[in-house]
Amino acid sequence: MNQERRDRLGDAAIAVLAESGSRGLTHRAVDATADVPMGTTKNYFPTRDALLRASAERIMELYAEIPRPAPVDRAGLTDLLRTLLEHVRGPGRVRVLALLELHREAARTSWLAEPLDAFAAADFAYFEQAQRSAGLSVTPRRAATVTLALHAALPHLVADGPTTQAAAGLDDLDGFVNGLLDTVYGTA
Repeated sequence: MNQERRDRLGDAAIAVLAESGSRGLTHRAVDATADVPMGTTKNYFPTRDALLRASAERIMELYAEIPRPAPVDRAGLTDLLRTLLEHVRGPGRVRVLALLELHREAARTSWLAEPLDAFAAADFAYFEQAQRSAGLSVTPRRAATVTLALHAALPHLVADGPTTQAAAGLDDLDGFVNGLLDTVYGTA
């Protein structure tokens, strides 16, 4: 199968998930969004489950492409975390909306929970290593607390509600990240 077309269909599926939610994810909707002949998506992903799986896999591929250098100090970690959160507001917004939809779907579709769980576990491991690289006194609990706080920020960043963002400190991402690290690790 043509990998370029497969990626295009995966990107279209992500766009459909972000725009219409998991209920709107149909072969026809993906065909229309990808601007391909009707039936193309069904040829690549014959079932809805295959389409959901392809969406999850494509999100993971795109996430892996985001540059994430290992920070060498706390300031570098702060910059990295702020940049990743800014990405959610900008070019990563559609991907994050689609990922949130997939998590919602996984609550009712047990097989989908497995790849999403592996993806999240890798994210927790990455952020723990980033905190270590920054020279922080990392424990598994501290690392998990930082990662959970970042994950919890995602729906609020994509919803873009100013009152909620202000209440959570997400209207100032530098302040949010520094406050988070201060709370978990003490002041710098």
